[in-house]
Amino acid sequence: MRNFRRVNNPAALLLLALLLTLVALPAHAQVRAWLDRDRIQLGETATLNVETDQPGSGAPDWSALDADFQASGHTSTRRVEVVGGEVRTRVLYAVALRPRREGVLTVPPVQIHGEDTAPLELTVLPAGDTPPRAGAVAFVEAELETDQAWVQQAVGYVLRLHYATPLVSGELEQPQPEGAALRRVGDDVTYSRDIGGRRYNVVERRFLLVPERSGPLDIPAARFRGRGTGGFFDDMFGSAPRTLRASSEPQRLRIDPMPDPAPRPWLPLRSLQMRVLEAPRQARAGEAVEVVVELRADGAAASQMPELELRADDGAQVFPEPQQAREQFDGGRPQVVVTRRFPVVPRRAGTLQIHVEPVQWWDVRAGVARTAGVPPLSVQVQRAAPPSALPAPGAGDEERWIRVPGVQGEVRPWAVAAAGFALLWLATLIWGLHRRPQPRAPKATDGASLRDALDADRARLRRLRLALDTGDLGEVEQALCALASPPVDDLDALRMRLDDPAQLAALDSLQRARWAGGDATAARSGVREAFAKGPRWAAARESARQTDPLPPLYPGQ
Repeated sequence: MRNFRRVNNPAALLLLALLLTLVALPAHAQVRAWLDRDRIQLGETATLNVETDQPGSGAPDWSALDADFQASGHTSTRRVEVVGGEVRTRVLYAVALRPRREGVLTVPPVQIHGEDTAPLELTVLPAGDTPPRAGAVAFVEAELETDQAWVQQAVGYVLRLHYATPLVSGELEQPQPEGAALRRVGDDVTYSRDIGGRRYNVVERRFLLVPERSGPLDIPAARFRGRGTGGFFDDMFGSAPRTLRASSEPQRLRIDPMPDPAPRPWLPLRSLQMRVLEAPRQARAGEAVEVVVELRADGAAASQMPELELRADDGAQVFPEPQQAREQFDGGRPQVVVTRRFPVVPRRAGTLQIHVEPVQWWDVRAGVARTAGVPPLSVQVQRAAPPSALPAPGAGDEERWIRVPGVQGEVRPWAVAAAGFALLWLATLIWGLHRRPQPRAPKATDGASLRDALDADRARLRRLRLALDTGDLGEVEQALCALASPPVDDLDALRMRLDDPAQLAALDSLQRARWAGGDATAARSGVREAFAKGPRWAAARESARQTDPLPPLYPGQ
């Protein structure tokens, strides 16, 4: 009865209050800033984006930008997303920056919600570099990231539509090249640009080009067709809007074949970096911990990235979640960031080694094979927690325990009498149950009872077969639990009653498919094969029978 402890240590109470205060504190705001372009010409504008997860924090303080930039075109957008079952709200603020001078300028930190963004660099080129078609009312520029690439290497391709008159309508088309896949990525970027004393509005559209074979690759010219509002006299006399037509110059790219010493699978990149974002140092046997791995690639799309893999020694179970990818364009090239979470469940105490599988890739600039990886992770695993976490009382603890009258200290007569009545009631209950007539068990030769039991088993097997063919994984689990008599509540209870390794493995595969992103098709096949002849119970196997009266789950197996 000495299971209730009274805490009277002032230091412990103070520590507990401090911990509760820290938990109640709000998390720091997550703020990040980036430029839509890091290289522009003097007279052009670049868009500075600032994103925060504190929607009620107000707009950023743009005053720090006045020294080197003219800020205009302030906008804000709100986005709500669900990540891991949690609703998150993000607000994106954008402003157009026009540099006051050329050179490598530093975009200073911008403060929002008490947080400062990181400084950014913007390269401003002289305004003398004008496109060959500058001076026209509308023209199109086409730019390739490079003029030489490897087969299946992702290459950035950018179209810039310039127009000096307001548009009523317009369409920019880029025909597909032969021998390569070309797809549009991201949203259009709009800004203004001064060329030859004339102000142009610019729409920048980005593409991802992936060559499929070696040799010369020709990219057809992009075409623009639109209608402008016309000049002053057109508006005055009510003339129809003028028709605008423009096209870019065709582009050519040299594609080199895949080299012989290249690793397989083939992954051509400019750079690849792997790191561990989250990793535990300690764990407890039977309790899940989480490892988060990140992979950053320069010069690839999300569809080209391999699956991140992780393995753990000493029999630990790994349940990888689907990996997440984020694409962006930087410096005219595609960038991708891949993250994946790995819940790991240790099985025994000791030192657990966790290995992240390395990724081999081809350095397109140096022309050599490289490997991205991280060192193995060591986790100290403690033993599983005991059923009761309350420590046993020790000598000298009398002052810190609640005293129960009649149980601790001196013996009271009423307490002895109560204990005697309880023992007498328990003895009477046991005697009554012993005297109760027991129902006769049905004889083994009772043919009707045996037929009823077999019919019930056949019905359960038909339900399982129907769930495997037409139901979802939850219905398959319910049908499996109904195989037991009486039915069990979940698969863990069913595992305790089975005695077949194949059936136990099929249950594990089904649980991984339901809760850890496993292969649902493989799980169904495993259950169908393992339970084809019915369950094999641990406590009531009828090994003495020469024939099994139950029909198979699927005839012909």
